[in-house]
Amino acid sequence: MSVRWKCDLDKPVLISNFRRRGWVDVTNEADDTDGWDLWWANVQNIKALFADVLTRLQPHQRVNHFPNHYELTRKDLMVKNIKRYQKQIKRGGGNPDDLDIIPTTFVLPQDYMLFAEEFRRSSLQQQHQQQQAGASAGATWIMKPSSRSQGKGIFLINKLSQQIKQWSVGSLPPALRSGADNYVVSRYIDNPLLIGGKKFDMRMYVVVTSFKPLKVYVSRLGFGRFCNVKYSGEVAELRNDFMHLTNVAIQQHGEDYNEQHGNKWPLELMRLYLEGTRGVEAADRLFADIEGVILRSLRACQNIIVNDRHCFELYGYDIIVDDTLKPWLIEVNASPSLTTTTQADRLLKHRVISDTLNIITPPDWLALTDPAALPPDMRDVDPAE
Repeated sequence: MSVRWKCDLDKPVLISNFRRRGWVDVTNEADDTDGWDLWWANVQNIKALFADVLTRLQPHQRVNHFPNHYELTRKDLMVKNIKRYQKQIKRGGGNPDDLDIIPTTFVLPQDYMLFAEEFRRSSLQQQHQQQQAGASAGATWIMKPSSRSQGKGIFLINKLSQQIKQWSVGSLPPALRSGADNYVVSRYIDNPLLIGGKKFDMRMYVVVTSFKPLKVYVSRLGFGRFCNVKYSGEVAELRNDFMHLTNVAIQQHGEDYNEQHGNKWPLELMRLYLEGTRGVEAADRLFADIEGVILRSLRACQNIIVNDRHCFELYGYDIIVDDTLKPWLIEVNASPSLTTTTQADRLLKHRVISDTLNIITPPDWLALTDPAALPPDMRDVDPAE
């Protein structure tokens, strides 16, 4: 019996993987809860699926999001859960520094007063350090909308201008004080590791099939995303998105964007570069630390995410590495882009999806979970044997 699939996304790297396996497309058939085995859904349909109290999924059915996946993938909730986990570790006698995986971050407008206090403190400290070095500039922070992607709405600041002060809870109308369109503001990593003088981040692919117990698969596939313009910490360059923001959706509009490689480098080449410039041991330690960041972020949400056996996630982790080779978690994407810009990009993402499907649909998947999928003369046999 062939696997029946539905897909809400018109992405060739998904559809070609389904078809190459000989699976049957039921995307356009009548909406039947029992008429599919695997549904690669958008987040809106996942929300509707689990909001319907009358819906009961069959044991074998699989969907690509957990019901409240946003606890990790929405920026403000990720910060809240990691900070809560840090406090939990501290109460238990552990070292909260082990969870130093995100830059100092606040959620606006709720944390405005805390942010303003930290902003002034860190700016004074930064100015003192720079005056000793013959420079004078305050600390830089980066502001991001909690629920947007592709670099939309992001900007850097080094002053508490009126634009920022408007995020004080007291200055907002009551209806907006707990609104959905919060911002997160984080200390900007102003000492990024550079390659060729350019800033980059790393996209890591992570599959989670269960939160209780936690089952995680970190892909060796991935890539670095590079800025078009060489990095500078000068204040005059704070508004230069082509220097500071690695998002392909932004960089592809720059004059220096390279359409042949899409400003991307495969992880394997990045690792080779680091081994050559920093040594094998340092490169190994960095990638082990990145896996540690991923694991800690998942543990921070482990007791919050609704663990449903029908669900899995393919996360896109964005990691920035500073010049001391310390990795920092920037954000986690629930629906990492499957749009491809180059042939190498298509091949990589096709392999990521293929590997994901191999994990979530092993050869005995339907037989183990749905005895009706077995041929009639095998239905009395225990498929687990």
